[in-house]
Amino acid sequence: MVTSIVLRQYKTITILVVLGLSLLFVTLFSLTVGAVSIPFSDAVVILCKSFGLFNDITIDDTFTVVMTSIRLPRVVMTLLIGAALGISGAALQGLFRNPLVEPSLIGVSGGSAAAVVVLIVFGSAVLPSVALWSYSVMLSLAAFAGGSAITFFVLKLSMDSGRTNMAALILIGVAVNALTGAIIGVAIFYANEQQMSMFLFWTLGDLGGATWDKLRIAAPALILSTVGLCFFAKPLNVLALGEAEAYHMGVHVEQTKRLMIFMAAAAVAVSVSLAGIIGFVGLIVPHLIRTIFYVDNTLVLPASALGGAFLLIIADIIARVVVAPAELPIGVVTALIGSPFFIMLLLKSKRKLQL
Repeated sequence: MVTSIVLRQYKTITILVVLGLSLLFVTLFSLTVGAVSIPFSDAVVILCKSFGLFNDITIDDTFTVVMTSIRLPRVVMTLLIGAALGISGAALQGLFRNPLVEPSLIGVSGGSAAAVVVLIVFGSAVLPSVALWSYSVMLSLAAFAGGSAITFFVLKLSMDSGRTNMAALILIGVAVNALTGAIIGVAIFYANEQQMSMFLFWTLGDLGGATWDKLRIAAPALILSTVGLCFFAKPLNVLALGEAEAYHMGVHVEQTKRLMIFMAAAAVAVSVSLAGIIGFVGLIVPHLIRTIFYVDNTLVLPASALGGAFLLIIADIIARVVVAPAELPIGVVTALIGSPFFIMLLLKSKRKLQL
């Protein structure tokens, strides 16, 4: 028994190391591609110079500016958002014990989108003289506030005698998503062409607005929520046996559920506030991890974070390369990757129900 546990831990560590090294390689490669192509060796040297190494090596100033001011903050933001979306999906799927659950199901993305479209359409009349950078910050804050408010609203409505009813949570989430969709529809009815274009671009996802200033504000929240969710691996494994069994085994069931939902919602809300709506990452990555490896949340949660970052980096590379020097919206790329997988997952679930 002890030997099998040690072997499982060794296997988990090995898988995570391999995923981490793969992510590191893809990340370094992503720093070299785009409208300005940077040689791989130069990208590595520029990175090392940031840590005070290889200062005697001369690099083209254009490469240095593009790398440090544009590409590096974008890649860092992509990694953080991908990891946050991946582990949020894994946590909620484990909590609901359903591989079809996705963070947007509880209304986070819908609430963020509704807040943003209301600000875009009606905020311009109230705040006509706000500077462009301030307006961008306000959009991010509105997205975070909208997503957080809807999550708390859904949680409050799903409470039953002091306990969170998970079935009710999903149903209320679906209803609230329909409500936010109606709010978006009303706002769009009053929007002009420019406002429509701005909102559409935001809903398709955009990683091009990454800056170090945004990351200084958002990175702590993304890192804390991502790392924090990793600590729920063992409680999730116990909850898989059932809530009653988990309670008798010492798990604070209600506290665990609320904390996990709050952290997942915070991670998604911050991600949406930075880059708009990016779908399917939190859906397909955890399922792939469970299918390729095994169903143990001590692996699934951290591996989903690494896998989410890996998938979003790959999607960002595709977005930058396919129509260069222009860019595809990142949400379009993840949808093209995720939609066929989601259909396949639904068909697989349907076959299981028929059996």
